[in-house]
Amino acid sequence: APAAHPVVAVAAIVFDDAGRVLLIERGRPPGVGRWTVPGGKVHHGEALADAIAREVREETGLEVEPGPLVEVVERVIATDDGAYHYVILDYLAAWTGAGALRPGDDARAARFVAAAELADLPLTDGLAPVLARARALAVAKPAGPR
Repeated sequence: APAAHPVVAVAAIVFDDAGRVLLIERGRPPGVGRWTVPGGKVHHGEALADAIAREVREETGLEVEPGPLVEVVERVIATDDGAYHYVILDYLAAWTGAGALRPGDDARAARFVAAAELADLPLTDGLAPVLARARALAVAKPAGPR
């Protein structure tokens, strides 16, 4: 059943050197079969940066260095037994080069996707403009050392 309060979550927007974005195919509700950026709930007492790195590691196998906040997204999803209410903090993050790409946790698939391919994938609602904003931020301000 949904929590009786808003849940804080984080997501990471990670571009590789070719400008492709790291996406996962969701394996659990909500949004099964939709493609989105890796992320999930922040644990009580967990720093946001730690949550970002943990979620990316669990869902994709890659190690990232969290960067600047891109956007705050609110999702309220009504169900028969209440509503899921998420406040999602989307951060730019840089792949450190460590880790091997493989889907894990609740991800059915994980891969880097070229901008031209995004229109062909069923993305989660509202993701495309957030990716565009993140790409502009990434180009304007390189995300740390590679």
